[in-house]
Amino acid sequence: MAGEKKLKREPFAYISKRDGVSLTYRITVRAAAIVLALVVCGIVTKVLTGDNPISIYQTIVHGAVGKGRLLVTIHDIAILLCISLAVTPAFRMRFWNTGAEGQVLIGCLATAACMFWLGGKVPNGVLILIMTVAAIVSGMIWGVIPAIFKAQWKTNETLFTLMMNYVAIQLVEYFLKIADKSGSNVVGPDLLSHGWLPDIFGVKYLLNIIIVAVITVLMQIYLKYSKHGYEISVVGESENTARYIGINVKKVIIRTMLVSGAICGLAGLLLVGGSSHSIDSNLVGGRGFTAIMVSWLGKFNPLIMIGTALFVVVMQTGTGQINTDFSLGSTDFSNMIIGIVFFFVIGCEFFITYSIKAAGGWKEFTAKAGKIFKREKTAETTQAAVKRRRNNVNCH
Repeated sequence: MAGEKKLKREPFAYISKRDGVSLTYRITVRAAAIVLALVVCGIVTKVLTGDNPISIYQTIVHGAVGKGRLLVTIHDIAILLCISLAVTPAFRMRFWNTGAEGQVLIGCLATAACMFWLGGKVPNGVLILIMTVAAIVSGMIWGVIPAIFKAQWKTNETLFTLMMNYVAIQLVEYFLKIADKSGSNVVGPDLLSHGWLPDIFGVKYLLNIIIVAVITVLMQIYLKYSKHGYEISVVGESENTARYIGINVKKVIIRTMLVSGAICGLAGLLLVGGSSHSIDSNLVGGRGFTAIMVSWLGKFNPLIMIGTALFVVVMQTGTGQINTDFSLGSTDFSNMIIGIVFFFVIGCEFFITYSIKAAGGWKEFTAKAGKIFKREKTAETTQAAVKRRRNNVNCH
C-alpha cells in the first residue's frame, strides 16, 4: 500500500519549453543575470581582496577600451567572431565541431609556410593570394576529413575533430623546428617578413575587421535566405525528415564542414598575415573552444553573435588588467570573476528557454504546510492565553 501511494505522488514542479518568447523578456532576463553576476562578483571581491568592487569594474572597462586598447579589443572581437561564424553552420546541423582550434591553427601553418618559403621570391601581392588560397584549402581539408567519416561511417565527430586539434599542434611544432634551427618555440616577424596584409588608411588591423564584417553579413544571408542554409536547418532538426523530402544528408554534412573549415582557415590567415606575423602552437589561444560558447549564446545567429563576442572579449581582456593594477600576482582571481559572470549569463538561458510551473505535489506540500502552520499558531495562542490566565490568578 505504501509503495502504491509513493507511485501516485505528483512532482513538485513541471519544466516545460516556452513558446514565442518575446525580445523584451529575453533582454530583461539577460540584463538581470548580468546585474546579479556583478553583485556576486562585488561581494566576492570585497571578501577576498578588500578592494572596492567599483574600482575593479572600472579596471575591467579600462583594460578593454582604455587608451590605446580599443582597436586591439575590436580586432580580438573580430577574430573570435570569425571563428564563431565558422562553427555555427555545423552546430545548426547538429554536427558538434570541436576542432575549430586545429582548423584555425592549420590555416596559420599554411600561411606561415607560404611566407617562410616563398617570401621574397614572388611579388607581395601574389604571395598574399597564394597565402589566402593555402589557408582556406588547408582549413577545408582539416574540416572535411571528420565530415567524410561522419557521413560514410557514422563516426563520433566530437572526438574526431577534437583529436585533430592535437595533430595540428604537432605539425606546427614540427614546422617550428624546421624553420628556426635555434630551437625557439616561435617563428617571428624576422623570418616571416613578407606577405603581411596591408594597413588600410594607415590603421592597423582595419583590413581584418572589414573582412570579418563582410563574412558576418554573408553568413547571415547564407544561413537565413539560401537553399543551403535551409537544408542545414532541416538536417539539424531531423535527418530522417531531410531524407524524406529529398535532401542528400551526406552531401550537406560534407559541404557544411567545407564551409566551416574554409572560414577557420581564413581566420588563420588573418592571425598570421594580418596581425601577429608570427606562429607558435599557442597562437589561436583557445579561441576555437571559446567560439563554441559565443555561437551557443548567440543562438547561432551571426548578428547576435557580434554582441556575445564583444561581451566575452571585454570580460577576458578587462579582467586581465586586474592582475596588473591590483598586483594579484596570478590569474586565479580574474578567472574566478569570468567564471562567475559566465555562470549567470549561461544559466539565465535556462529561464529563457524553459518555464517552471507548480504541480500537484507542490500544491499538496503548501496545503499541508499551511495546516501545520495554523495548528502550531493555534497551539501557541492557546498556550499564551493559558499563561495569561495563570498570571492573573497569581496576581489576585
